[in-house]
Amino acid sequence: YLQLPADLTKMHLTDNPHPQVTHVPSSQSGCSIASDSGSSSLSDIYQATESEMGDVDLTGLPEAPVDSEDEEEEEDEDIDRTSDPLLGRDVVRECLEKEPADKTDDDIEQLLEFMHQLPAFANMTMSVRRELCSVMIFEVVEQAGAIILEDGQELDSWYVILNGTVEISYPDGKSESLCMGNSFGITPSLEKQYMNGVVRTKVDDCQFVCIAQQDYWRILNHVEKNTHKVEEEGEIVMVKEHRELDRSGTRKGHIVIKATPERLIMHLIEEHSIVDPTYIEDFLLTYRTFLTSPLEVGNKLLEWFTVDSLRDKVTRVVLLWVNNHFNDFEGDPAMTRFLEEFEKNLEDTKMKGHLRLLNIACAAKAKWRQITLQKPSRDSPLFFSLLGGSDKGFGIFVETVEIGSKAAEAGLKRGDQV
Repeated sequence: YLQLPADLTKMHLTDNPHPQVTHVPSSQSGCSIASDSGSSSLSDIYQATESEMGDVDLTGLPEAPVDSEDEEEEEDEDIDRTSDPLLGRDVVRECLEKEPADKTDDDIEQLLEFMHQLPAFANMTMSVRRELCSVMIFEVVEQAGAIILEDGQELDSWYVILNGTVEISYPDGKSESLCMGNSFGITPSLEKQYMNGVVRTKVDDCQFVCIAQQDYWRILNHVEKNTHKVEEEGEIVMVKEHRELDRSGTRKGHIVIKATPERLIMHLIEEHSIVDPTYIEDFLLTYRTFLTSPLEVGNKLLEWFTVDSLRDKVTRVVLLWVNNHFNDFEGDPAMTRFLEEFEKNLEDTKMKGHLRLLNIACAAKAKWRQITLQKPSRDSPLFFSLLGGSDKGFGIFVETVEIGSKAAEAGLKRGDQV
């Protein structure tokens, strides 16, 4: 059953209409909500109400008092909704314009939220980004064509562009344009460095953050103290970063920031830090980007299930997987077989509570579907067996499906309710 979102303002029916969206007649509405009763979409209802009201003669009706305070609040909310991005940008600028010594923890968090979106900061750890935000200085060059750095000039800062575009003209005649999020200037070293080429602004109102050479070198070269590297056979297989979620020191620990695919799978059943409580959910959401098949995870889980001390952890991973990403199993015969084998393992080890949770999760995620199975003759075998019925006191379910049969090819699965 489809449910409406709790926040109807997200549907943009009456307030904040998008200018690029053309008006769609009610008969061609593209956002209708399907149901058995054939109900109209919300936009259809809104349009119908609007047209009906247009035909009503309201003259002669007594005027009612209007709650002006409510109207003003609604207008304020509309303005807030339309100006949120600009408001956020203004808040960031206020934080940037403060001297480093005057920046509060809230200011640094605001800057951190903004800076982590920029390519220049993409490969840095959270602690490095936070320290850079605490020492950065804001600069503005108002006119296009202004020279920021001359060729051969000694460098003393690292620059990141927040607004506008700059051009670097190299001595060999080549040029390069840098825009928002790009960086130029020194590398993290205390050696004297000199600019190769001329850096000038291409547009008005170019904005930068600058970080002094001493600070840039110190922060990037002391990153080791906040990271922990896990080595196996002389190779680094995982890197963790130490983080503190509050200043009380009670919520701190290591969070995985990179690892080999094999090590990421292994971490599913390891103890997770208090600062990384959703590792399993994050892994199940993203594993497709670095693994070729979900069976790489499934086979390891079946292997770990044979170890008594790991069974509860393995079962938790599978239950989260089924509950959050049931399509991984429903659309893949190999993963369906994995689930059946895992179910059998729960039965064999008498883990009835976990088995019940697995069955509830699968039943909750199941969908109606129609399967057509053609037989060459009435006497041909069905290649599947059924269980249940009125004499048993419960519904009719598919008990077994012969592997590789026409029934399996048609999509019939063990556990299907007819």
